[in-house]
Amino acid sequence: MTLRRPSPIATWALLLGLVSVPAPAAERVVALGGDVTEIVYALGAGDRLVAVDATAAADLPDLGYFRRLAAEPIVALEPDLVLASAASGPPVVLEQLRAAQVPVTIVPDDAGVAGVVAKIQAVGLALEREAAADALAAEVEREVARARERVAEAAHRPRVLFVLNVGRGAPLAGGEGTSAAAIIDLAGGRNAVGGFAGYKPLSQEAAIAAAPEVVLVPDHTAEAAGGPAALLDRPELRHTPAAAADRVVVMDGLLLLGFGPRLGEAVDELARALHPDLVAEGR
Repeated sequence: MTLRRPSPIATWALLLGLVSVPAPAAERVVALGGDVTEIVYALGAGDRLVAVDATAAADLPDLGYFRRLAAEPIVALEPDLVLASAASGPPVVLEQLRAAQVPVTIVPDDAGVAGVVAKIQAVGLALEREAAADALAAEVEREVARARERVAEAAHRPRVLFVLNVGRGAPLAGGEGTSAAAIIDLAGGRNAVGGFAGYKPLSQEAAIAAAPEVVLVPDHTAEAAGGPAALLDRPELRHTPAAAADRVVVMDGLLLLGFGPRLGEAVDELARALHPDLVAEGR
């Protein structure tokens, strides 16, 4: 067997940096953000993960909540890529990772179908799985479109109050620009509260004025409240139409708010809960 040596011109070009040599694909990956982790698995690259954050349902080392990270445990894992949701932080930690020569790719954190497509494409590019990312993004778009076709026939869009958490104080309600507002809209509902962005404590007066027909909560919130019945019996909610009709929708938190590769499933599940009449008619 005869080995071909590179030409003198090719060798000269490499030495001068005129020709780039492709870097090897990342094999030790840290994912920060439950949606980011789900995308990695959906692209068939879960075997590359060495750690995740607390929002991911994966049997891997837990680096804590992705908004309150520390650089040292991540650096100690010697990753060759950190896929970080744009909501990851604090920012100084990401700066420390880059200073330690750890490659960091920021994954967009926008809600909506276009936002999920952007997330998938960003992760696919970073993992060199572009073709798989294109296929996954197209499937998500098809699934969401099918779910929205069903609710497009609904004559009524119920007023939905999303409650993020409950504690000793007033519950936190999801306002404009939140993932909660986006998923409610996709599923054929109307956000019961507005006039503010993000999450805000909900007073009894504000809850009564919002007149929600449905209360929507992540599973961890329902559990912390003592169950759906106990949630509706809170003073802020007991005089609402939702309490009178005993309408609480409880969903997996990451599925509901993650806006990851399971978005179609999330929209379909919430749409069926908000529009039981369409489900009964077999639509």
